[in-house]
Amino acid sequence: MKAQFLPAIAACGVLFMAGLADAKPLSRIIAEMGLSPADFEVVNATANTLLTSGTPSVGQERAWNNDDTGSKGTIRVQNVQGNCVSLQHVIQPEGGDQSREIRTRRCNDGNGNWILTP
Repeated sequence: MKAQFLPAIAACGVLFMAGLADAKPLSRIIAEMGLSPADFEVVNATANTLLTSGTPSVGQERAWNNDDTGSKGTIRVQNVQGNCVSLQHVIQPEGGDQSREIRTRRCNDGNGNWILTP
């Protein structure tokens, strides 16, 4: 797997694992959601763009779409507290019959990087 995919996959692995009662391997989570590693990369890039395009504020939203897979979704800032933001992800996998909601939290490390945190 290419190194450029690892941060997105790792971030999304934490993202999905945070809401699960039983720990599952990342490959199983990906399969259950109907998303590809390329989808994870698009989600991660969209979240980074949302957070680095000015000061994040509640209600800001960005849509994403992976033309290669047909998966799509939105990311919305739900809460801002100090240097951390809570994000709501609404994901519609290609061929999925319903959207799924996932929440994450990212904090700015002071160097402009938004790190996924519990």
